[in-house]
Amino acid sequence: MHFTLHEMIEKGMLRRIPSSSEKAIESIRTSEQWLKESEQTFKAKSFRSSLLTSYLALFHVSRAVLFADGFREKSHVAVVRYLEEVYASKGKLELKWIETLDYYRELRHSDQYSTAFIISEKEAKDALVVSREFHERIKLFLSKEKGIKE
Repeated sequence: MHFTLHEMIEKGMLRRIPSSSEKAIESIRTSEQWLKESEQTFKAKSFRSSLLTSYLALFHVSRAVLFADGFREKSHVAVVRYLEEVYASKGKLELKWIETLDYYRELRHSDQYSTAFIISEKEAKDALVVSREFHERIKLFLSKEKGIKE
């Protein structure tokens, strides 16, 4: 699904809200909590839970960008497409991060809606590592682009 920003607004996938550094910071902190939970569930060998919480860390730190820009998502895919259209297409955010977010969004969707989803220890570990890296990349992006620092 590749919706444009205009289409996502028209379809109600994105809604304009007042721009908020405070909500962006809250979303970063929520992401940090999910990262901690992902580490805990990984250590407990709960790999599916670790994958889900790694994805939630990715999702919440991504939402921070939308809050800073004055948007609220009503669809997980809208977050991906927003970052892709508004920032990656203009070279302000590397496309690899958009692809990473989208990959884990799809994995999370498969896990939640498939009856035969299995995740390995390596896949869960990779998700945890990537979510930490992504988290730091988005924090740096917000600091440089928006002046938002925790």
